Amino acid sequence: MKEEGNETALLQGLARNDRKSVETIYKENYNMVQSLIINNNGSADDAKDIFQETMIVLYEKARSGTFELNCQIKTYVYSVSRRLWLKRLQQVHRMTEIGEMDGAVSVEEDVDEHSKKNLEFEMMDKAIGSLGEPCKGLLEAFYLKKKNMQEIA
Repeated sequence: MKEEGNETALLQGLARNDRKSVETIYKENYNMVQSLIINNNGSADDAKDIFQETMIVLYEKARSGTFELNCQIKTYVYSVSRRLWLKRLQQVHRMTEIGEMDGAVSVEEDVDEHSKKNLEFEMMDKAIGSLGEPCKGLLEAFYLKKKNMQEIA
């Protein structure tokens, strides 16, 4: 729950134009947005533009006083950035296949999907953490380090 309080504090700081909050949100999320844009037919400049637009959306929501974030900030930033990028691609008529992005997915569905994946990863991490050696080592070598059975043996 500590992280949830930190995220609330970041949003409150953003609403007050607190430089440290803005910098923290930027540092924790920019690379993710840049990867999204560059991996989907965009440039570094496109990533900067989309991230700036996303920060404006987040800022306006935080300032509204009625915004209730029900996911992590990074999940929200990713979802908004993704939607803005899809919209931009459609506007310039260069819509190409973008992974699993079939077009109109609502932000709420995207946020829910990303939150569900985060929860699954947390559960998996706890489960692996509770395993003893050698089980833990074998699973990590095979699934996380992508070693084949001969390399593990």
